[in-house]
Amino acid sequence: MKKLLLTGASGFLGYNICRYTQANWEIYGTYYTHKVNIDNVTLFKVDITDIEALQKIFQQIKPDAVLHLAAASKPNYCQNNPETAYKINVTASINIAKLCADRDLPCVFTSTDLVFNGLDSPYKESDPVSPISYYGEQKVEAEQKMLAIYPKTVICRMPLMFGLPSPFAASFIQFFLTTFRQGKKLSLFTDEYRTPVSALIATEGLLLALEKGEGEIIHLGGKQRISRYEFGNLMAEIFDFSQDLITPCLQKDVPMAAPRSPDTSLDSSKASRLGYQPLSLREQLQQLKDNDLINSDNHH
Repeated sequence: MKKLLLTGASGFLGYNICRYTQANWEIYGTYYTHKVNIDNVTLFKVDITDIEALQKIFQQIKPDAVLHLAAASKPNYCQNNPETAYKINVTASINIAKLCADRDLPCVFTSTDLVFNGLDSPYKESDPVSPISYYGEQKVEAEQKMLAIYPKTVICRMPLMFGLPSPFAASFIQFFLTTFRQGKKLSLFTDEYRTPVSALIATEGLLLALEKGEGEIIHLGGKQRISRYEFGNLMAEIFDFSQDLITPCLQKDVPMAAPRSPDTSLDSSKASRLGYQPLSLREQLQQLKDNDLINSDNHH
């Protein structure tokens, strides 16, 4: 079996990829703060902002392919801690690109729909970037520098994602469910639109990019443009909670450190030509419910 090295194994997406890709890959993951135990996955504690430490891992594992997922991915955190976030989001990405270039390895980097200002959606890969937060800016810089250092890098811009939480990183729907279960009101934006996908669909897209992509940018959004408010209502319906618990609000009503894009919906027709076929959101949520992949206490 080929060896896949992924950074950020304890994060939400990394944890899901570790669980979903074991049939086809021997998986090696890095983490920095949170040690996770995942069956059949070999994990290494490493500071990926330190190229020498990272190089040792590459020499030890000798990976056949690399998925670079590790990031400081909370926009408000990046806005408040720009220097720390920069090392994780940009410096580490440069390190990965150099090491993959030296070995000519397939390399996929997860970027974000927040490289766009949200004023001109849906966004194609060819649209000019226009970030409005430090997080978006750092991801743009990482994309550009990785491609400059290693032109074979595949940049996958990811939408809002949801699904099975890792022991250390939930997706936004865990908060929704907890609030519903407590019978509390949930205020959700009616004026922020995304094209969300489940972690399972995101994993399929990333593996497709690894297999078929080279030296390009690919958008891996879902098929539906939806507001957080509409998403909450759909979730309440599928998980049998009262929609009366959901109240509409506007972005401007909730002051936050990082500016927020109103609509970063992605046009993912390029990915669909490669074979990327997300289910509808209703089907994705139903799948999570049926397989009970939503509760962090059910899968240890």
